[in-house]
Amino acid sequence: MAPVERFLAGLSTLLLWTALAAAQSTPESTPPVQAAPEQSAPTQPAEDKRIFGVLPNNRIADASVPFQPITAKRKFTIAYKDSTDLPVYPTAALFALIYQLEDQNPSFGQGMKGYAKRFATAYGDQVVGNMMTEGIVPSLTHEDPRYFRLGSSGGSTKGRLWYALTRTFVTRTDSGGSTFNIAEWGGNAATVAISQAYYPDTRTAGDAFQKLMVQCATDTFSNVLKEFWPDVKKKLQRKK
Repeated sequence: MAPVERFLAGLSTLLLWTALAAAQSTPESTPPVQAAPEQSAPTQPAEDKRIFGVLPNNRIADASVPFQPITAKRKFTIAYKDSTDLPVYPTAALFALIYQLEDQNPSFGQGMKGYAKRFATAYGDQVVGNMMTEGIVPSLTHEDPRYFRLGSSGGSTKGRLWYALTRTFVTRTDSGGSTFNIAEWGGNAATVAISQAYYPDTRTAGDAFQKLMVQCATDTFSNVLKEFWPDVKKKLQRKK
């Protein structure tokens, strides 16, 4: 079995397992909704789960609300949603097209076969990365993978920006304290290591380091979007 085929088989197993975990966690979220239906009004609108109406925003939390830890099942649910959300597929398709045009990993070849391999591995990068940084590693290290947004009441714009940028290095624990973000760096490092199995042409230490830095920088930018998206949305609504 070729490396890409082995990867796809493993990816299917991983998605199936996390889907089961997500399904098992559903009953845990049901009682609070039934017990306090009157509290459903002030919750965020459904569109806030997508930044700019497109990008998934499943692991957002309000820093002003008293902290409540989430279970490992909930962490896997977040990772599963981020891995199967509709925009993930066109994103993978776009990256695959870029890689195809640049002829990255030339051993994949060109044509539809080469594009299919690039699409599978681009999508796999997102799935494995989500599972590692949001599900597996934070469950093992007892970290909370959510981004706790300060909001407009959290201080100045510069202070909020600094906070968002540093969440790549600092995260909350399940007990509510702060710790080094092992899930971010360890999870992405594990993702890069796994990707070495299905990227035969980019297995040097330099390539691995570059992938790690790009992924962590992408997550940092995502934190900034999570922090300021509601502010941007309000301004857009006022203009309309």
